[in-house]
Amino acid sequence: MNRIKKILAPTDLSELSLAGVRYALELARRSGAEVVVYYVVWSDEFLRYELSHLRSPLLAPVLRKHRAQLGAFLDRNFATILPLVELRQEVEVGIPEKNIVAKADGENFDLIVLSTHGRAGLSHMITGSVTENVVRHAPCPVLSIRPTPEEKTAKKAA
Repeated sequence: MNRIKKILAPTDLSELSLAGVRYALELARRSGAEVVVYYVVWSDEFLRYELSHLRSPLLAPVLRKHRAQLGAFLDRNFATILPLVELRQEVEVGIPEKNIVAKADGENFDLIVLSTHGRAGLSHMITGSVTENVVRHAPCPVLSIRPTPEEKTAKKAA
């Protein structure tokens, strides 16, 4: 088995996605791997900008906003481990499962670690889960992490 050097840790910034990010950070800390916490913005904003010929200039403030949200998410939930790992934070706009697979392929990640649960709703019913689609199409191994009972309970209480 090859040594794990690069871990992709997708998140949707939900409470339920914490399990996957936490596992990726702990694995990176123990193995010395680099971890990229990756947030793909999929929203009405994406649809508006995707259809626009002026996509790049209009997209910059949207990406800035979501980069700040990702940074705050990591600081709020993982402040003690962040200084102990080699970490990159990346935000892109697109379709999460497609972007995750393309990112893993394009940057030769050794492993993708993501939660089995995240945001749900109508898009989940129509397209299936992001995790399922990533597992089917990923160019590298995928480790799917279930949220703890406490994380599931906290989500229901929120």
